[in-house]
Amino acid sequence: MEGPVEVVGRDGQVVVSDRFVVALCVCQRSRRHPFCDTSHRRRVRQDTDNQAPESDPG
Repeated sequence: MEGPVEVVGRDGQVVVSDRFVVALCVCQRSRRHPFCDTSHRRRVRQDTDNQAPESDPG
């Protein structure tokens, strides 16, 4: 979306952003909800490719 933007929540609260470009959060992780702060990018990934192979008990 291009700003300035006013977002009205379900409870009637109005949140305003005067930034030129804004993104709305749909992941519910943003600290600036309803606006996206890219918190969804900070997930911890489990890297299975770099794990040591299990030893063969055989």
